[in-house]
Amino acid sequence: MASVQVVDSPPVRTYQAPRVLLADDEQGVLEALQLLLKLDGLEIETARSPKAVLQALSAGQFDLLLMDLNYANDTTSGREGLDLITKIRTLDETLPVVAITAWGTMELAIEAMRRGVGDFVLKPWDNSQMLSVIRTQIAQGHSRRLSRRLQTESEEFLRNEVTEACEVQQRLMPKEFPPIDGYEFSAASRPARSLGGDYYDVFYRGGGTMGLCIADVCGKGIPAALLMANLQATVQSAAVEESRPCRVARRVNSAVCRNVSPGRFVTLFYGLLDTSSHRLSYVNAGHNAPILLRRTGQVIRLDSAGPVLGVFDGLEYQENDVLIEAGDRLVLFTDGLSEADGGGGEEFGEDRIIASLKQSSGLSADAIRKAVFDAVDGFSGGRLRDDATIVVMAAK
Repeated sequence: MASVQVVDSPPVRTYQAPRVLLADDEQGVLEALQLLLKLDGLEIETARSPKAVLQALSAGQFDLLLMDLNYANDTTSGREGLDLITKIRTLDETLPVVAITAWGTMELAIEAMRRGVGDFVLKPWDNSQMLSVIRTQIAQGHSRRLSRRLQTESEEFLRNEVTEACEVQQRLMPKEFPPIDGYEFSAASRPARSLGGDYYDVFYRGGGTMGLCIADVCGKGIPAALLMANLQATVQSAAVEESRPCRVARRVNSAVCRNVSPGRFVTLFYGLLDTSSHRLSYVNAGHNAPILLRRTGQVIRLDSAGPVLGVFDGLEYQENDVLIEAGDRLVLFTDGLSEADGGGGEEFGEDRIIASLKQSSGLSADAIRKAVFDAVDGFSGGRLRDDATIVVMAAK
């Protein structure tokens, strides 16, 4: 006996007739229009006053409003109808509105369309013209609503994607620092937008050495954030394989040159701290010179004047070193801090960073980091033009 294969039928789509709200204070007009539109396959609801129109729109959704501009309180100027249109637009910006009136003037038509009417029909109307206008307006309304829905869905999707990207980016930044006898670290990064292009890291490299890094990707938002993520992986890989900061910078520059788009670049400071000799070897590739505040109050800037990353491949980078003594404080930062705007074009500036550092020099790394950011926020009102990042190292 042959087997019988049952194939599921596709679901049947039910047709939903477009819903039209008819608004007119004349019963005869309502009945004539209701008959005309029902014969054209439309679902009809009627209203005889502006108040009834607003109640109907608040209670349900319609595909079109066909409304008179003149009601019993004002039968010639169309003022009631114009005011009603304004109120309707606060309820539904996408609802197609067709106005009908026996007292049409060019000025009234222009004002009605300015307030949101899609088309204008004079009484007495031609049936075929009326139906053509209604079909056109319903189709345009469906298109507007579909575009609005797609835009809303797209914006919501993008917001979710950006939120997730922010979470991923935050996880790329170290939450805790490796415990090192004689040193403590603190850092914070605040993007100007949801996503930022700043990067910092403090990591134990092995052999009694610590890597310190801060970088600033040219630009803001998603492109800068993507390049920042790539930069982080590149720096960590190069730092493990290379023992000299100058070689790390050379390798990272080659990788950035391969991946960066024209017009973009990266500034970088990378240091290698020998915790036994307390000597910091470093390279500065176009980055803001970190501030080393000695216990004595002397200020030293760690600037080796190297070129930025991502412009020319094959460059050599100059390496310098400095002794870190007990009581010293080292601050690495991006230009989002120094360029914070206090209004009137005045920037916070590096001198104020140094002043804040001096005022809090005897405090912990956490307290210094907070003091500097508090000073920036107080100066700028908490408004940053660019991503702002700070890394503080305190030698005990």
